[in-house]
Amino acid sequence: MCSYLEKYNVYNFTKGGLIQMNHGGWQNLQYAANAAFIASLYVDYMKATGIPGWYCGPEYTGVDVLYKFATSQVDYILGSNPRNMSYVVGYGVHWPKHVHHRAASIPNNDHKYSCFEGLKWRNNPNSNPNNITGAMVGGPDRFDVFHDVRTNYSYTEPTLAGNAGLVAALVSLTTSGGSVIDKNTMFSGVPPLSPVSPPPPPPWKP
Repeated sequence: MCSYLEKYNVYNFTKGGLIQMNHGGWQNLQYAANAAFIASLYVDYMKATGIPGWYCGPEYTGVDVLYKFATSQVDYILGSNPRNMSYVVGYGVHWPKHVHHRAASIPNNDHKYSCFEGLKWRNNPNSNPNNITGAMVGGPDRFDVFHDVRTNYSYTEPTLAGNAGLVAALVSLTTSGGSVIDKNTMFSGVPPLSPVSPPPPPPWKP
């Protein structure tokens, strides 16, 4: 968990605050979303077990710092970034209109297009005829730059791994936890961080 915190310089961060877990490579949002989920889940575990923080080397770190990291990554994805752009299709005011996705880019006109025929729609500069609402795209580069171009899948392609991480992070960061999630008992099967105290010794008999 310490490696997620910017001050320890394990990972680079963009000027806008996005962690670069793939060392500046493409489609970074999927890694940031999953990191946000893991961080939020760890915070829930720490709170459920009554542990207010942990040590990163000699420095004590409270769980609120890790929670702030998790929320900052999700906030970035949803539009709190230098471009003021949501990277989730259909969320907010500005979001990608040229998502690299076959069903989103090919019109529904009762014609079954072959892979070769589909290239003309992939290369079409117009916005997608169908919105893949709720899909998170690959996202910006290490300079917070994003190109909403369908042919450049490193920016505009959604992935299952990324969207699964985003959904998990959003669920974990929900304060209510939903009607069927009890954050106080969901970790009951997880061993404690420290060894269980040994039983008291039997009474001494001379």
